[in-house]
Amino acid sequence: MDNQSPALQQLADQVIRANERKTALEIRGGGTKAFYGEAACGQMLDTRSLCGISSYEPTELVITARAGTPLAELEAALSERGQCLPFEPPRFAPGGTIGGMVAAGLAGPARASVGSVRDYVLGITMLNGRGEMLTFGGQVMKNVAGYDVSRLMAGSLGVLGVICEVSLKVLPVPPVSATLAFDLGEADALKMLNSLSANPLPLNASAWYQDRLYLRFKGARAAVRSACETLGGSQLDCDATAWWESVRDHHHPFFATKSANDAPAQCLWRVSVPDTAAPIALPGEQFIEWGGAVRWWRTNASASAVRQAAAQQGGHATLFRAADKSAGVFSPLPNPLMQIHRQLKQAFDPAGIFNPGRMYPGL
Repeated sequence: MDNQSPALQQLADQVIRANERKTALEIRGGGTKAFYGEAACGQMLDTRSLCGISSYEPTELVITARAGTPLAELEAALSERGQCLPFEPPRFAPGGTIGGMVAAGLAGPARASVGSVRDYVLGITMLNGRGEMLTFGGQVMKNVAGYDVSRLMAGSLGVLGVICEVSLKVLPVPPVSATLAFDLGEADALKMLNSLSANPLPLNASAWYQDRLYLRFKGARAAVRSACETLGGSQLDCDATAWWESVRDHHHPFFATKSANDAPAQCLWRVSVPDTAAPIALPGEQFIEWGGAVRWWRTNASASAVRQAAAQQGGHATLFRAADKSAGVFSPLPNPLMQIHRQLKQAFDPAGIFNPGRMYPGL
């Protein structure tokens, strides 16, 4: 990345001034994920001036883009060459950026089969809390030595630094896709998902909602056809692509927080558990993804009840959307892990100016 670019220099100067004055900065791209995490505060640092695809090598399956580049622009460029971001980053609304995608670290329906955002980050250029430009990783998988800081930035919610440029691994779009639907209760659906994980089927995504299990297969034509013939079920009775897009971007009706009469709107929780975990009993409505590893709950249950239910199954719960986040968005960390978080924050942002409190108090 050109360290002399006016846009980059302007951001660096803003960081240096904030560091000198101990002024908090709220790092913001398109703002489409501003709801995620704790409430942000501070002077706005807008990354959208850092835009454009720096390089794209389709034959090498690598693309590099500046942080403010619209996600839609990058996906359009990949689509022209029959390639994609296989982890299906949720967009939620128009205007999301590449930097925000990495900082949030969120993945869509295919996450369980293809990996997370972190798995596709090859390199990152960033500004630390002193306004210094740092580069980690590169454009190939084998050039990482020491701490893999580039992947550490995935899911960091901007508390460690300002992402300026990202190199990502991309993949070809699978040639064939098919979605099957099965009428199954929760227990039977989880049992089927667990049995499928032991079979060599091109299962790309799964979802269960209102006693119906949806399975999406992607891959070679013969493999997808064989899976469909083996499992039976019925073809999804609507536009399958649009249906999965609604799940990816949380436009599916389930993900809308709802209230009846004057009752408070339900909170949306993401409960992460082992995919073999038993059904979780909570009041409200549930949507299951990732082979059973993510149980979305729309509920008015207390935060302690939701987190206890998750912990009993060996998992944890994140308050994804809520009007009141006083109970904390992320599950409390054990002291040793929190100490590591604090040490990383001190190393990259010693004055604590970047998105303070966005993940945990004091970070």
